[in-house]
Amino acid sequence: MARVSHKRVKQLLNEKRSKITDRQFFTSRILAGHFEDMAMAQTRRYKYDRRIHVAISWSPKSGEVACTNNLSVLINAGHKLVTQNRGRENRYEIVCGLFAHELGHCLYTDFLAGQTYDNYLSRGKWYPAAPVYKLPMDAANERALWEYAKQESQNMEMLRYIAHQISNVIEDAYIENRLLAQFRGTLGNCLETLREQQYESIPTVTELIEKEDDGSCHIFESILQIMLSYVKFGEIKYGNTSLRDERIQVVFKLIHDLDAAIVNPSGKERLKAVNLILVRCWNYIEDFLELCKKRQEEAKASGSDESLAETLAQILQAIAGSSSCGEGTSTPVPEMGTACIAAGAGKRAQTAAQAEASESGENGTSEAAIPQTDSESEQSSTNMSQTGNPEEGTAACETASLSGGKQEVSPEEGGRIPYQQTERVSEGGGGTLKRNHAYKREHYDHAAEDIDRLLDRMAERAACKQLENERTRELNDAAQNISYGDIHAGIDICVNRIDSVDEQLVEQYDAVAPPLLDISRQLQKNLLQQLKDKQRGGKQTGLMMGRRLDAHALCRNDGKVFYKNALPNEIPQMSVGLLLDESGSMCSCDRCTYARASAIILYDFCQALHIPVTVYGHSTSGNGVELYSYAEFESIDNDDKYRMMDIAARGSNRDGAALRFVAEQLVKRPEEVKILILVSDGQPAASGYYGSAAEEDLRGIKQEYRRKGILFIAAAIGEDKQNIERIYGDSFMDITDLNQLPVKLTAAVKRHMRV
Repeated sequence: MARVSHKRVKQLLNEKRSKITDRQFFTSRILAGHFEDMAMAQTRRYKYDRRIHVAISWSPKSGEVACTNNLSVLINAGHKLVTQNRGRENRYEIVCGLFAHELGHCLYTDFLAGQTYDNYLSRGKWYPAAPVYKLPMDAANERALWEYAKQESQNMEMLRYIAHQISNVIEDAYIENRLLAQFRGTLGNCLETLREQQYESIPTVTELIEKEDDGSCHIFESILQIMLSYVKFGEIKYGNTSLRDERIQVVFKLIHDLDAAIVNPSGKERLKAVNLILVRCWNYIEDFLELCKKRQEEAKASGSDESLAETLAQILQAIAGSSSCGEGTSTPVPEMGTACIAAGAGKRAQTAAQAEASESGENGTSEAAIPQTDSESEQSSTNMSQTGNPEEGTAACETASLSGGKQEVSPEEGGRIPYQQTERVSEGGGGTLKRNHAYKREHYDHAAEDIDRLLDRMAERAACKQLENERTRELNDAAQNISYGDIHAGIDICVNRIDSVDEQLVEQYDAVAPPLLDISRQLQKNLLQQLKDKQRGGKQTGLMMGRRLDAHALCRNDGKVFYKNALPNEIPQMSVGLLLDESGSMCSCDRCTYARASAIILYDFCQALHIPVTVYGHSTSGNGVELYSYAEFESIDNDDKYRMMDIAARGSNRDGAALRFVAEQLVKRPEEVKILILVSDGQPAASGYYGSAAEEDLRGIKQEYRRKGILFIAAAIGEDKQNIERIYGDSFMDITDLNQLPVKLTAAVKRHMRV
């Protein structure tokens, strides 16, 4: 095959790049691999022993945008959350943000605790502990909850789904807090971009109430949306709604529990908050579940077969800023010593102040919220960050409230101002709270570079695929122009080659290659130094006689203590062709496995020594010969090592046609030494090609191409060694021990290098 020109490659690259669509870009294996590599690099600090697999789809009609099971991350790049953004760079940031979020679940979510929780709940038990009653209605709500769950099996199914959804709301906030604290690079910046977009999409409480009025939303959905807005962003978008609205008040009464949950590293402790929310919101949940049952019955009557869980999922998909409920069985990675601080501490403190103010309003003092000043918000955030433990801060506040606001001063705190009783609060000096809407965060500036790099890789991959297809056509054309002899008259010759290596072949190679490559490197070790010495000259040691005495060899007892200067010498150029028998009998005794291993070792050995090498397999199909191109002399995409994982036992073996084809490829090579290695487990056995006629054909091929400068090596690895030796004579190599096959083949190549 003719060499591919650089001009042709560059032209193809530009052509392919200009035609890459958004769908092709985002669903490409290259982008998924980019995220996988990013996850591996970022999680190396945890000694995380699982490689996270990423798959990106394009499903505009699907309501799911992203999910994970702690081993795989699935992202729907066709979701409107992504496609509504203009420009590929912006869409890339959103997809990367979604990946960062799901990666946070893989790292920090306690899936095992969640599974245990679900198992307990299905049996009518709380896990890890029953909720602590904090309001008079809590006990009655708990009794009503369990009574409802016991009425029908579908009631329990729906309750488990709701609990899972509430847990996911808290988990979303927790994992994003940790990820933003520990990954401030690409992942953190892209997650911030995603969060900004999600916050903008969250409806106000006023809008939620309007949706309730027109029947498109239930009050429990509104409460869950408000709760999600608070735990993720620290803010509630009130609209024109009073703070004393029942939806807002439900969340206000849970604020302290939510604050503690979203920074608590214990998955079990976060599940306690889920239990409390289930009990506290039970009246709303029960009404919501009855509505879902009614909708499911209506859908069933119209011919739909969707389950209650699917009905619930469709209804709750409308909640902005939430992600799909994750599943898995893993435990979270260990703590790294970094305190988990809730995002938007200042906003969160302001919302807490509004909640306290609304309670005062209920008591007749004031309805309006009392916002914190910027300095107060900062101070609140600082106090939380200094302690690093939200529970300690909560406990301190509770102690202070029980003692009437008094806080004891310890003797060790000498510089602190002692507590003094006062009767009034000093009047404000006219300070105001302002929100700078013009402020923009420091955006991630490398999205364009990332996309350019990935587009180049995709264009390269597409160009390589086209060039490989062109190469396969050229190989088949060459196969048709070879004279195979009368014995192969009417036989169809077909060359097969994988145009683009898939991920499965790469994974298989990565799994088996390391010990094989170690063997290759060991075989190269001494030879490389010998080649260098011969090329640059030096000295030849270990001689029985000479004019120069080797001082380092005087201790030898064999008399080989002399040396002489060696002149620089050129190493003869060499090319190698490896032809593997892929007949059905190769599956016996792991012969095909050893043949594949030998191909990998020999290929790596030749590549390291800059020896051109080609690897082919051959079999039959009907009345034709099937040739399988695994490695070519001139590699286009450097993926030939992965193609060799496709070596397998197939049909019969018509050796003569395959030998002629590979021999013709070697004849065209410019190298001085040309070696053709045949690995087979028996004599030819194909339709119309066997016995003495086939043997005579093979002897003729050997003699013909030996005259053309090709050295034959026939390695017999089966029980038919005598027949193979009879055919190939002095070119025969007996491999009784298959373990020695790679070493002996490589040693045969080394012998002909004349080092």
